[in-house]
Amino acid sequence: MKLDKVGGVGLSLVGVLNGFIISSCVLSSSEAFAKTIEQQESSIEQYRKLFLEQQKEFEKQRRIIAEQGKELQILKARIDSLSRSGPAAGIKPAPVNKASRPPIVAAVAQRTNGMPNPLPAKPVGEAPPQTKEKARPPEIPRLSETVGGVLTRKGNLVFEPSLDYSYIDNNRVFLDAFTFIPAIAVGLIDIRQIKRHNFIGSLGARYGVTDRLELEFKAPYVYREDTQRSRAVSIGAGVDESFNASGNDIGDLEFAARYQLSGGSGGWPILVGNMVATVPTGKSPFDVEYALAQGVPGARFPTELPTGTGYFSFQPSITALYPTDPAVFFGNLSYSYNAETNEDVGDFDPGDAIGMSFGMGFGLNERSSFSLGYSHKHVFKSELDDFEMDDSELDIGQLLIGYSFKYSPKTTLNLSLGIGTTDDAQDVKLNVRVPMTFDFLSSGS
Repeated sequence: MKLDKVGGVGLSLVGVLNGFIISSCVLSSSEAFAKTIEQQESSIEQYRKLFLEQQKEFEKQRRIIAEQGKELQILKARIDSLSRSGPAAGIKPAPVNKASRPPIVAAVAQRTNGMPNPLPAKPVGEAPPQTKEKARPPEIPRLSETVGGVLTRKGNLVFEPSLDYSYIDNNRVFLDAFTFIPAIAVGLIDIRQIKRHNFIGSLGARYGVTDRLELEFKAPYVYREDTQRSRAVSIGAGVDESFNASGNDIGDLEFAARYQLSGGSGGWPILVGNMVATVPTGKSPFDVEYALAQGVPGARFPTELPTGTGYFSFQPSITALYPTDPAVFFGNLSYSYNAETNEDVGDFDPGDAIGMSFGMGFGLNERSSFSLGYSHKHVFKSELDDFEMDDSELDIGQLLIGYSFKYSPKTTLNLSLGIGTTDDAQDVKLNVRVPMTFDFLSSGS
């Protein structure tokens, strides 16, 4: 009996020990599991924070890439603009530096000990270089001395031969009589038809002092031919009186300077100031001899034609160019001052003039461009010995059409046509220019 009791007690102790051991194991397992869960939650929190940081960095990189994309578009537009204007003025394209291209930022997460590294806080690579070149006037066909072309680059010499032709067909009625009943006149009525052909061959040169200042010199040679036919109606003359005259000699020398006043930034147009001066080296109209017509009493015809104006003139003007894609809008305002001259007939003061022109040019392709415009000039009355001369006021209007073709990177062909829109204007004016560019800076280096 005692042994049974002792054995029962032993079994009870063993059960208690087993229960304690099992409880201890359960408790230790619970604590280990709790620690594991806590570590996992801590890791998840770290991952979440790191994910948020990476998301912010990705957002920064996205904004940086968007800004670089905008800069690339601006640079591409500038390159396209320079490619259209540069070759016609002898501009060499700059070599492409591959190292200066904006890099593409790639987000690659590298792991170290199972933890991803955060992305860099700054953009990878170098920013694109900022160009220091000033905006230049775009290339459009040259329509006049103040509208068209680009300013000559520094150190470049442009040699420009040109040929100008104009034609005038004018009918005039001279009345030296008085009327006492409408349609009945007593005196001389002279009807004249005048046809004029003018040819001017010029050799010009432009030099770029700086990228914004150019100087020009032009020496013309003039050939003129006039045909006049006259008939006196009121004296019963039955035969027309014809008279031909011509003249050829050097014309008036021309000097010009152009300076770019503004670069056209901020949405403003490009402004170019011009100054054109002429020196009376040609044969003056006051030195031309006249002869009396035999069949028409009182009619006088010139025996030769002048090749110059006979006085100094200065024409300041300002040109505005507003480039868009694909058109370039332009406008010009000018004032012509004609100096007084002392001749055998007295003190002659030619009238000053104001003028304006406007239009637009189109880039057809990389080698061709086209322009369309209109010009109008008003010439005030002339004075002889301080007395105004009647019928000396003129209005000269022309429709202008121009075309430019880039034959080579150094040579361009310019063609312009002027069609008279007023009675005082030339009926047709045709001009051909072939500017050829020589780069002395590049050849010297």
